[in-house]
Amino acid sequence: MGFHRGGWFSYIRYDDQSEKPGINKELISRVWEYARPYWFQVASLLITILAISGISLISPLLYRDLIDNAIPNRDFGRLNWLALGMIAIPLLNGLIGVWQRRLNSSIGEGVIYDLRRNLYSHLQRMSLRFFTGTRTGELMSRLNNDVIGAQRAISNTLVTIISNVVTLVATLIIMITLEWRLTLLGLAILPLFFFPARRVGKILRDLRRRSLEHNAEMNASMNETLNVSGALLVKLFGREDQELNRFGNNAKEVRDIGIRSAVVGHWFFMLLSVVSAVGSAVVFWIGGHLVLRGEFTIGTIVAFGTYLSQMYGPLMALTNAQVQFAESMVSFERVFEVLDVPVEIKETEDPITIPIIDGLVKFDRVSFGYHAAEGEKIGLDEIARLSWRGNTEAFLKRGEDKPADGLTDDDRPGSLRFALDVVSFTINPGELVALVGPSGAGKTTVTYLLPRLYDPSSGSILIDGRNIKGYSLKTLANTIGMVTQETYLFYDTIRANLLYA
Repeated sequence: MGFHRGGWFSYIRYDDQSEKPGINKELISRVWEYARPYWFQVASLLITILAISGISLISPLLYRDLIDNAIPNRDFGRLNWLALGMIAIPLLNGLIGVWQRRLNSSIGEGVIYDLRRNLYSHLQRMSLRFFTGTRTGELMSRLNNDVIGAQRAISNTLVTIISNVVTLVATLIIMITLEWRLTLLGLAILPLFFFPARRVGKILRDLRRRSLEHNAEMNASMNETLNVSGALLVKLFGREDQELNRFGNNAKEVRDIGIRSAVVGHWFFMLLSVVSAVGSAVVFWIGGHLVLRGEFTIGTIVAFGTYLSQMYGPLMALTNAQVQFAESMVSFERVFEVLDVPVEIKETEDPITIPIIDGLVKFDRVSFGYHAAEGEKIGLDEIARLSWRGNTEAFLKRGEDKPADGLTDDDRPGSLRFALDVVSFTINPGELVALVGPSGAGKTTVTYLLPRLYDPSSGSILIDGRNIKGYSLKTLANTIGMVTQETYLFYDTIRANLLYA
């Protein structure tokens, strides 16, 4: 695994194909946990799938009865009933399909709502350290692009797999009752459907991950350069062309990946179509010989051919679904990667929620650094497969004078540059205190530590004689007021911004 730019999310780039997580039981189980609350809708969806699959199997039998009985015997009454049946079947399937679609959408949208809400809630609990080391555009990509990609797995792929498995099994049972020898012949080409799927699925899955990563880079670039501050810098220094090139390079990668994915997908579909055509041709050729020898009726071979297409259709859909499912699981992986980032600022099991009365503030030998020492796990470093060893760019201010190895003491693994180093003081209730010092002396850092935007590396901070880690975060937020150095306004009315606190 190598180093990539891009803040905290750069630590989850995979340089070695073997490091990429595969679709495993743990991932599937985790996805299912989000679907479990919708078990009733899932059960109802399965019933509609069974109903539609069962009704669809009736049509070929109507065709056989029409050809073998109604027409040869000039039975007009039978002909009328068969025609009505051919109309009723798609009508009934359509009505059930509407309800199936509603259930499917309810499950998919519900799961994605829960996933997106949990993801946003988790991000709100992250420390300020996380946001200073992560580009906003990448977070937006995870919340939008990846969640939408995960939605496709729930809403489309899952139903495709279940419905086609049911249809395939039921069709095989009827085909065996009609003519077991032809059924075995039709099944002989099944391996040709599944062998290419593994290879194509891996290719498209890798392309999907690369596409999402480049989309995240584009989102980050847009977020950085299209806000007021970023646009001002770009214009002041005349960097429009450079920023356009940076954005264009990522857009070009997304375009090229999209083209390659489309071509690979089309070749795969064409291969499946050829295999299906060959299987059908062989079965009709042998079935035709059986009809000519009087061992088979014309109606039976027509019905068998219809069932054969109903078997190959689900096989092709299942093979495609396998590829699409692998592709969609990438989105779940990327969402879960964020959910797995540990929360750095945590409350105790039984935090103090009573209001702070006096406001006696004491810093007792407090030290703090904006980056972690070697061995201290923060953020994405907690996740297996991930590493940020040596990547201190987001947290360190590098010195100008470097020894022969090119590293200063601050750059060496395990070193920790303190913004505050063993600081102690006491502020009595009602006392007005001013912190004076040059830029970078740690004045703002002190104000960040008090409401626990960060936790000190060592030492303790007390309010009214209690360690602030014992208070609930809500109590600290309601008690401690702060006016930031840079005013930030939400896209709302002035009144709403003034009343926000």
